[in-house]
Amino acid sequence: MKFGGTSVGSAERMRVAARLSADEARKRPVAIVVSAMSKITDLLLDTMRHAEAGDRPGMEAALGALRARHEEACRQLLPQSRHDAVLHQIAELIGEFERIVNGMALLGERPPRSVDEAVAVGERLSALLVAEHLSVEGVPAVAVNAWDVVVTDAVFGNASPVMAATREKARARLLPILEKGAMPVITGFNGATSDGRPTTLGRGGSDFSASILAAALDASELWIWTDVDGIMSADPRLVPDAAVLDEITYAEAAELAYNGAKVLHPRTLAPLVDKKIPVWSKNSFSPQKPGTRIVPHTSIAIGTRAVASMQKVALVSLEPASPELSGVQVMARALDAIARVDVEILVISSSSYRQNFCFLVREEELERTIQALESALALELAHDYVKPISIDRNVGLLAAVGEGMQGKPGLASRIFTAIAAVQVNIIAIAQGSSELTIAVVVRRDGLEKAVRAVHAESGLGVKSPAAATVPESN
Repeated sequence: MKFGGTSVGSAERMRVAARLSADEARKRPVAIVVSAMSKITDLLLDTMRHAEAGDRPGMEAALGALRARHEEACRQLLPQSRHDAVLHQIAELIGEFERIVNGMALLGERPPRSVDEAVAVGERLSALLVAEHLSVEGVPAVAVNAWDVVVTDAVFGNASPVMAATREKARARLLPILEKGAMPVITGFNGATSDGRPTTLGRGGSDFSASILAAALDASELWIWTDVDGIMSADPRLVPDAAVLDEITYAEAAELAYNGAKVLHPRTLAPLVDKKIPVWSKNSFSPQKPGTRIVPHTSIAIGTRAVASMQKVALVSLEPASPELSGVQVMARALDAIARVDVEILVISSSSYRQNFCFLVREEELERTIQALESALALELAHDYVKPISIDRNVGLLAAVGEGMQGKPGLASRIFTAIAAVQVNIIAIAQGSSELTIAVVVRRDGLEKAVRAVHAESGLGVKSPAAATVPESN
C-alpha cells in the first residue's frame, strides 16, 4: 500500500492510513510506502532556495515551519509517554536537513546530490510518525529508509531503479520484518546508488517506489491511496458528469497519465508489467468506495474509455527556410537536443512537402526546450537556413484513450466532428502507432468545450447527476 501526501497530511490522516493498513494486515502481510506530509516537499525545496540565495531569515523561517508541522503531528498522533523520544528523533532528522542547507548557504548553490539527500527528509519524517503510531496501536511496525532497499542509477533528481540489485536488497531487508509479523513503513520517492549515494526518483516518485517494491517482493496487489475516488473518465472540473472507471489496463493508465490525467505516472507501471501485478487506485478519504483496478489486459473493448486533457502546454514549430534543407535532419537534431535535456514530447506532427513539424511540451519544460533547440541549431538559425522557432502558448491538449479504439472505423471522424460542432478549431493531430490514443491540440480557450464534446460523443460519464445520487438516497 502506498499513501500519498494528502493521505498522511495530518495526524488524523495518518491515523486513517494506519487503520487501513492494520485492517488489511489482519488478512495478509502488508508493506506500506509513505509520501511526505502534503506541502512538505515544497517547503523543503523552498528552504534550499533560501539557502542558495543566502537568505538566512527565510531559511530559518522555513525550518521553523518544518519543525512546527511535525512536532504538532507528533503530539496529536502519539500518547504523551512517546512524545520525548519521538520529538528527539524528529529533531535529529531535521538537524540532518539543516546541516545540508547550511552547507548550501555557504556554497551559494544546491548540488543535485545534496538536494536528493535533503528532500528525502520529508518522507523519513512521515515514516517515523506512521510507524510509531502503528506500534502504539498494537501493530508492530518498522520505519525503513528506502535508500536501504531501492538501488538506482546516479541520475540525481530523476533516478531509475536497478531492479536486480533492488530485488536482492529489498528482500533481504523487508522479508524478515514481514516474517516476524511486523509492517515495514518505507519512505517513498528516494533510493540510493549501489555505493550508497542518496537519490530521488523524480516525477511520480512515491508511486514509483511502491511499484518497484511490489515487484521486488512479488506482491499479490498494489494499492495506491490518494484523495480521489479512482481514475475518472475525464477531469471532473471540466466535465461534471465524469465517472469513475471500474477497470482499465496498464496501457490505458499510462496513456492517460502521459496526456495530463491525474493518475499514475507511466513509469510507475513499468516494474509491474512482467509480473502482471494488479493495481488499485483508491480514496483514503472514502475507503468504502471501490476505486479503479488497473490490470494487464481487459476483455472489454468499447472504444474510448476516457478523455485526458492538459492546459499548461506550448506548441513549438520548426520549419526549414528552403526545401533543399532536409527536414528529416532538422527533426532528428531537434529531437536529439530535446532528449538530452530530459523533456517529454506530448504530441508531434509533421508535413511532407514543406518539411516543417511541430511538437507539444509542458509549459514548465518550455524554457529548456528552446535553449536546447537554439544551441543545437545555432548555425542554421544564424544563417536563416531554418526559420525562427515559433512558440504558441495559447493551446491545450485533448487525448481520447482506449484499448477498444484500435481498428474501430469512424471513431476519429466522430471525435473531430464533435470538436467542430462546438466551434473549436483543431491545430494539430497525432495518433500513436498503437492506436490507443488520438491526441488533438486546440486553442486553450476552447479546450473545455472540446473535452466535454468528445466525452459526450463517446458515451462516457454518468447518465445524470440526479441519477448518480439515487442509490445513496435510498
